[in-house]
Amino acid sequence: MQQNPNKMSQTVQLSEPWTENYGTREAYKALRTNLMFCGRDKKVIALTSCQENEGKSTLTMGLAKSLAEVGKRVLLIDADMRKSNMQNVFTEGGEYLGLSQYLSGQAEWREALCVTQYPNLHVMFCGYYPPNPVELLENSRFRNMVSDARAEYDYVLIDTPPIGAVIDAAVIARACDGTIMVIAINKVSAKLARACKAQLGKSGCPLLGAILNQTEKHSRAYYRGKKSYYQNVSYYSEN
Repeated sequence: MQQNPNKMSQTVQLSEPWTENYGTREAYKALRTNLMFCGRDKKVIALTSCQENEGKSTLTMGLAKSLAEVGKRVLLIDADMRKSNMQNVFTEGGEYLGLSQYLSGQAEWREALCVTQYPNLHVMFCGYYPPNPVELLENSRFRNMVSDARAEYDYVLIDTPPIGAVIDAAVIARACDGTIMVIAINKVSAKLARACKAQLGKSGCPLLGAILNQTEKHSRAYYRGKKSYYQNVSYYSEN
């Protein structure tokens, strides 16, 4: 990493709340490969969902870890400054400087980074919940941080609040190279998904694809004529 380690005094042991079986590992590998094929210019990616509880944060963490495992320098930013559970779910407790402290001028962005047990993966948690998250995201400090991180990391993954609930994801997308929507099967109507896609489109940031999540595992593999688990969990396309 190019960062000065003295600037990153926070360390965190990330926990993994999912069962990483063979199908799950293959799902993340497929998603990682598809993202890398989007091009080297797609480095800063915002991930959102239509509504809560679609598995977006778990999936974002898994993708970040998968990219780091193949030597990519990855920064994961938890930008849900309204109702985030990433710090509680993915750590063993403790409080950390985060995005809100940086955006409000209480810390520099590198001071809000956490070193993880994975050598290539750094994390920035959301920090305290501010009363004005959209206004903080719209200021120049956010854009400056993204610009600096783009130069220091291979990928910057930004976990955002659901676009169907609040506008934050569209604001964040303005500074990104692409967006990805996570859609839980049988939980989101086509009408809502189209509305969320249209809202993201107003940001001017291209939608790279959608991930169909929370599907049932099939007993037969694809080469036997059935769709496999990884294709259902991480189906990723331009349409």
